Amino acid sequence: MRAVAFRHVPFEGAGRLESALREHAVQLQYADLYHPGAPDPDLSDAAAVIVLGGPMSVNDDLPWLRREELLVERAMERGLPVLGICLGAQLLAKLLGAKVYPNQAKEIGWFNLHFTEQAQGDGLFAGLEGPEKVFHWHGETFDLPPGAELLAWSDLTPHQAYRCGNVYGLQFHLEVTPEMVADWCRQDENCGDVRELDELPNPALNEKRLGELACLVFGRWCRQIVT
Repeated sequence: MRAVAFRHVPFEGAGRLESALREHAVQLQYADLYHPGAPDPDLSDAAAVIVLGGPMSVNDDLPWLRREELLVERAMERGLPVLGICLGAQLLAKLLGAKVYPNQAKEIGWFNLHFTEQAQGDGLFAGLEGPEKVFHWHGETFDLPPGAELLAWSDLTPHQAYRCGNVYGLQFHLEVTPEMVADWCRQDENCGDVRELDELPNPALNEKRLGELACLVFGRWCRQIVT
């Protein structure tokens, strides 16, 4: 069984999500359309599609991102399970008819996540009462797509997680490891964001609990795609 993950920069991989997929015998294939000449991935026999994060905007004029949107849209039309993280959640919201735009402020670091009543009956978040301190790195947000259920919010970002049929969008980063957070802070593409911070995020601030949440949420998602 195979899942395809659209990656937008080399340093934003699937992290803990890849580990969860491996534990459920799901092979992860990366699709890097940002590379010049990269071929479209074969989604004909994919069990699921993942859209990862990145420092660009879904509103940027990037031809390869338009190609990606077409591929993801076709997967959604076929009813495949689709999971979007950060930029990925914004891209899926756009495809579902919602507007993506600058947030009231950039949300970078460890901030509390709150769950809605709808989350209590959700296949990924049931039983999580919150608040839970998770990692964020984004400057844009989105309106809730038509027909979607809001599952989580934060003080800075009203729409942090949603579900629309087989599509999940997560604005926050459960997938990160301390090594990934430290690496993101060093990347040239993120230097503008980093300069605006009073201090760098502590990569290991809530590592243990984030790992537990990732295991729970991603494990549940993996079980959905293998059954």
